[in-house]
Amino acid sequence: MKRVLLVVDMLEGFLRREYPLFCGPQSEAIIPFVKAKVEEYARAGEPVVFILDSHDPDDLEFKKFPPHCIKGTKEAEVISELRGIAKREVYVRKKRYSGFFGTNLEEILKKEKPDVVEVVGVCTNICVLYTVEELANRDYQVMVHRDCVASFDQDAHEWAFKQMAKVLGAKIV
Repeated sequence: MKRVLLVVDMLEGFLRREYPLFCGPQSEAIIPFVKAKVEEYARAGEPVVFILDSHDPDDLEFKKFPPHCIKGTKEAEVISELRGIAKREVYVRKKRYSGFFGTNLEEILKKEKPDVVEVVGVCTNICVLYTVEELANRDYQVMVHRDCVASFDQDAHEWAFKQMAKVLGAKIV
């Protein structure tokens, strides 16, 4: 079975306490699990796609959220714990919640032709959810790892699991 791992927004700006959109201690707790998943893919020589929030300084999203993950800053970098592990890693920079909007993610997946796309990262109810929604719309079999996703909002985190499973058909493991 051919797999692709999408690592959503495991960035300094969301996983470090000093930044305005720190996703909370629950996000720090998933780091070892996400690292183990990336290491599993590295051992198997399977592709890992890092989806990275990367905004222009004047991005309109900053009307909804404080400025964050501005391209070229430390905030927009993959956390150090995950760098340099995967043998087949690809970086996809995005400006919106979905990993597909304005990116080449669709082309990457068409080239890889995975039987299943596994998804890990933050925030469960925002960028993870909207990326899973796009995967479902493209008829990919999706697996979301409960121990590998987190949000600053626990109620929304649980709600997102229900949406992904019941509405989008994702397998929550």
